[in-house]
Amino acid sequence: MILQTTFPGPYLCSSFSAHRLRPLLFSKRRRGRTSLSYWHFNPLKPRHFSVAASENRGFTSPEIAKTFDFTSEERIYNWWESQGYFRPNHDQRSDPFVISMPPPNVTGSLHMGHAMFVTLEDIMVRYHRMKGKPTLWLPGTDHAGIATQLVVEKMLASEGIKRVDLGRDEFVSKVWQWKEKYGGTIINQIKRLGASCDWNREHFTLDEQLSRAVVEAFVRLHEKGLIYQGSYMVNWSPSLQTAVSDLEVEYHEESGTLYYLKYRVAGGVKSDYLTIATTRPETLFGDVAIAVHPEDDRYSKYINRMAIVPLTYGRHVPIIADKHVEKDFGTGVLKISPGHDHNDYNLARKLGLPILNVMNKDGTLNKVAGLYCGLDRFEARKKLWADLEETGLAVKKESHTLRVPRSQRGGEVIEPLVSKQWFVTMEPLAEKALSAVEKGDLKIIPERFEKIYNHWLSNIKDWCISRQLWWGHRIPVWYIVGKDCEEEYIVARSEDEALGKAQEKYGKDAKIYQDPDVLDTWFSSALWPFSTLGWPDESVEDFKQFYPTTMLETGHDILFFWVARMVMMGIELTGTVPFKYIYLHGLIRDSQGRKMSKTLGNVIDPLDTIKEYGTDALRFTIALGTAGQDLNLSTERLTSNKAFTNKLWNAGKFVLQNLPSQSEASTWENILSYKFDTVDLLDKLPLPESWVISKLHLLIDTVTASYDKFFFGDVGRETYEFFWGDFADWYIEASKAHLYHSGGDSVASVTQAVLFYVFENILKLLHPFMPFVTEELWQALPFRKEALIVSPWPLTSLPRQSNSIKKFENLQALTRAIRNARAEYSVEPVKRISASIVANEEVTEYIMKEKEVLALLSRLDLQSIHFTDSPPGNADQSVHLVAGEGLEAYLPLADMIDITAEIQRLSKRLSKMQAEYDGLKARLSSPKFVEKAPEDIVRGVQEKAAETEEKITLTKNRLALLESNVLVT
Repeated sequence: MILQTTFPGPYLCSSFSAHRLRPLLFSKRRRGRTSLSYWHFNPLKPRHFSVAASENRGFTSPEIAKTFDFTSEERIYNWWESQGYFRPNHDQRSDPFVISMPPPNVTGSLHMGHAMFVTLEDIMVRYHRMKGKPTLWLPGTDHAGIATQLVVEKMLASEGIKRVDLGRDEFVSKVWQWKEKYGGTIINQIKRLGASCDWNREHFTLDEQLSRAVVEAFVRLHEKGLIYQGSYMVNWSPSLQTAVSDLEVEYHEESGTLYYLKYRVAGGVKSDYLTIATTRPETLFGDVAIAVHPEDDRYSKYINRMAIVPLTYGRHVPIIADKHVEKDFGTGVLKISPGHDHNDYNLARKLGLPILNVMNKDGTLNKVAGLYCGLDRFEARKKLWADLEETGLAVKKESHTLRVPRSQRGGEVIEPLVSKQWFVTMEPLAEKALSAVEKGDLKIIPERFEKIYNHWLSNIKDWCISRQLWWGHRIPVWYIVGKDCEEEYIVARSEDEALGKAQEKYGKDAKIYQDPDVLDTWFSSALWPFSTLGWPDESVEDFKQFYPTTMLETGHDILFFWVARMVMMGIELTGTVPFKYIYLHGLIRDSQGRKMSKTLGNVIDPLDTIKEYGTDALRFTIALGTAGQDLNLSTERLTSNKAFTNKLWNAGKFVLQNLPSQSEASTWENILSYKFDTVDLLDKLPLPESWVISKLHLLIDTVTASYDKFFFGDVGRETYEFFWGDFADWYIEASKAHLYHSGGDSVASVTQAVLFYVFENILKLLHPFMPFVTEELWQALPFRKEALIVSPWPLTSLPRQSNSIKKFENLQALTRAIRNARAEYSVEPVKRISASIVANEEVTEYIMKEKEVLALLSRLDLQSIHFTDSPPGNADQSVHLVAGEGLEAYLPLADMIDITAEIQRLSKRLSKMQAEYDGLKARLSSPKFVEKAPEDIVRGVQEKAAETEEKITLTKNRLALLESNVLVT
């Protein structure tokens, strides 16, 4: 008996439902739609499938769950960790793949920047682990000197306690208590993203091992003459009471004021004065000279004379000539305050001018400012201007856009200040780091950042490494009580060693005290790739086996803060470049390309995103970017990739429900006997099976090459396109013809083997991107002897049959053409139609073999498909389709529609379009409209008229065809 039936349930991957969800942003072309199929077949005996339920170790099968449950992710992660899968496998003999995690601040809370680096690094780690390499991803956190001290100070302030009231030791103890209580938050959040780090090797920059490395690095660099102490201009943070690095100062364009004031010329008449424009009048107390251009005729007569600094009771400064003064900028007169401006400082050192500081460390003016002593710098500015106006020395003030330096941490305005600090001489270190890239020992991805890297290192300044904080690595320098600090100090690895040196040099009664400053946080971070592996003890196993590391992945915004410094320190202290590759990712921005900020209210929280879309969807979305380029993140993309996760789950459901029970040993023996590793075997397969395996083998080669080149966006797009476009949209639908074929189980077992083989390889290719759903699906498959996370990567260079690909593409083209015709004539989905396929003998042979597939995919009546080498007799009453060279189809109109009703519908439509067209032509025939209407309006009407005319022609042609059918009938 012939039975018309409907395939049940959404799990059959209906691409009618899925296509609506499928994001077009990944598709270079629109594929033809595939539907749930209604066609005639001989039913087989019912199958009851439960292929892996008894052996899945608590994993959830898609046979049971409708969708993948995101709450399963933590369970899967804990299972991986408990099995030791994150630790490097020392049984593997190949070169290791090693990556050091950029240590997030211990104060941190997960944001999208963390999600980006965790995703990309985990992709690398999971891929190389599956490739069979001993793989180590070494995690840890940074003590974040300024940030952590600020957090704890604010906490204490809420209790009415000040840091200075506690004293150093007790305050540091409080910080450690805070760290133990809250410091693990960021690590737990990173785990939520699926980070497969070796947590047994987790480090903290202030732990004992890393602290020992920091001291050793300081001592060695000092012994080489690369660390020195001196009074130089630094960026000073008045509220934090510490120097900050040039790289930690952010410049903001802000509205401000430009003040014009008079400097009288000593010994001159009332009209002899110079007008100076400044944005910081309070620094005039630190003026040591006035500069003009030597060729500026306005002021040349004053050169080598003296000017009187306003409100200083007649203090004189010289008027000098300097060619660097811009005659056309401002008034052409420059006040030189070397104690409070970087440019003035450099100029004063070049000219031998004195340096005068008017600022206390807390941002108040000191006694040099006379009556203004003790005033805050901004309050002093207001009072000073009022006094200048009162004394007639104020000329004017005007609005001006300023480039204001602010602390990256505290946000306050930075004060350039001369201060005694510790510095690292950078030029000799930079030369070696430049050479590493030039020689090819270090590769930067993307390559364009090499220019930026080279430019910064070629113009590098000495690094101020001391910070006036209490939380951090104490500088290993001791001073002798009663001796000059600048001249007499001892660098040592411990206090006992320092005391021994002091007593040896100054006698047994010598007493010492340690420098109160700590080292810049970035100093310890610069040692991260090797200090975490045991350095300075280079004999330990981790250092010998895993150093130098393979990859350093981080955001391009800290190329100078951290990356370049690691390269310099690694070469200097270990003699080796610390990693082979630098991979720089961009920033994550909102859907409009704006930087995420609380002010704009556009911050996307990764943890909230995971709850709504799942970790896999988030990871897949942010991994599709290009190295070094910023990525715009939108809910639309996340929604699309959540749909991708569901599509993968439904495909797994279909595969599992069409595999035999594990108890059917002989059937499974037959399925598992297919290896698909020879061309001969591919030649013997049915066309859809040969096609999909050939496409899979091509994909494996392409994707593996992209993984090796770190082209992760290409990996994601190519795998996505194959899974959704080829496997789900086409092969799963085509497989139904073979699974339920009247030929019986022999045909079905081949299809089952192919479904099983292709799907498990898709899971392997996607696992680095989407670890949770792929592992859950993998565990649901039968005969799982190991976890997906440690399963071997698919082999490359497997056979592919290009002829099968071409043949199936012809079948696809024919299917699309028939589908498009059905859509054009609004044929009901359930209606089966007849077709005449016109092709040469070769094409007819392979299309005819897949007649059931064609009928299923195109909704044709299987009994009414005819093959011929010439047009059928009813060709003039049929829709003629050209699918490709040598392959055509004729679809009888009478099969598809009610011709009389269609003629009536089209006639009404034609009348309406004709009326619209006549109206448009009338407007265009009016000189008044054409001459007076805006050009773009006229052009729009012309385009509309042309479009309507084309529609009228098409409708008339279709009516003619339909009417000819009526006459024939």
